[in-house]
Amino acid sequence: MTQSEQPREYLLRQATGYMVPHVLRAAAQLKLLDGFGDAARPTADVARELDVPAENLQRLLRALASLGLLAEPRPGEFKATEVGALLRTDHPQSMHAFVDMFTRPTITRAWEDLAYSVRTGDTAFEKLFGKHFFAYLKDLPEESEVFNASMTQETQVVLDVLPTAYDFGKYGTALDIGGGNGTMLGAILNAHPSLKGIVFDSAEGSAQTAQRLAALGVGDRATVKAGNFFEAIPAGADLYLIKSVLHDWGNERAETILRRCREVISADGRLLIVDFVLPPTVDEQTPLTFYLSDLNLMVNTGGRERTLADFQQLLGRAGFEVTETAPLPGDTGYFYVEAKPV
Repeated sequence: MTQSEQPREYLLRQATGYMVPHVLRAAAQLKLLDGFGDAARPTADVARELDVPAENLQRLLRALASLGLLAEPRPGEFKATEVGALLRTDHPQSMHAFVDMFTRPTITRAWEDLAYSVRTGDTAFEKLFGKHFFAYLKDLPEESEVFNASMTQETQVVLDVLPTAYDFGKYGTALDIGGGNGTMLGAILNAHPSLKGIVFDSAEGSAQTAQRLAALGVGDRATVKAGNFFEAIPAGADLYLIKSVLHDWGNERAETILRRCREVISADGRLLIVDFVLPPTVDEQTPLTFYLSDLNLMVNTGGRERTLADFQQLLGRAGFEVTETAPLPGDTGYFYVEAKPV
């Protein structure tokens, strides 16, 4: 709550905040920001390109300007801000797919029954759709493609810093568990020319991985293996990397993944977890997004965000001991947690 805001005003703003994602979704669906460069443009010109009524578009543009995605330097003329430019599909740091995915009914509908998940511990998503979130995506190729693209965009801040924030060069082979299309491993291999890599994911998740690794210029040092990380994880690496996977699952399932790692890791091997880490207590510096992400996992996948103490306990039960932890550079909320088998 801002200093000038009264409690009633604050509560009204929060209660109507659900409207904001729908504004962003409309902009994403229309690919609205693709029509804005560096100069201001009249509403009528943009409306003509999108084939929508100018009066209706003007109302959407004003809302986007109020949110800070556009500016209106002159009446009826709008230009993209630095924030709004991230909704362009061709922006190098585009967040278009992320906004598209996380404002879709696939994500948002389960939130309507958050209280059910709080009361029962079960996911509102499965109650609503009749299957687990990832099983649902598996049956919808387009939805799955957008989700994978959104995860790639969300993880860009990690790709920019992780390869040099941790000493990958001391290992011979790194295996990325749930590594998707290989973007993460590719960035690490490019930063460490002597390192070899393996991407391990489901058959669906790794369908395009070999092509992606080749496009990143590391196809000669990386291989792809498909399987189920709840059942078995390939041996043969001295570093096992797992990023933004454990938080998709509750403690029992996450511990199973870690136990599969423990079964194949060598005595001198290392496990490296890269994930959001919640602070021990909530304070004014803690972004709300940390706790919204935690609730999103509760209602949609049954997962959770964790504190460092949570990770230490989880790893201990699976046969690991934490050897090093550190936040990644920048204000990302991500940490790396290194552990060894015991």
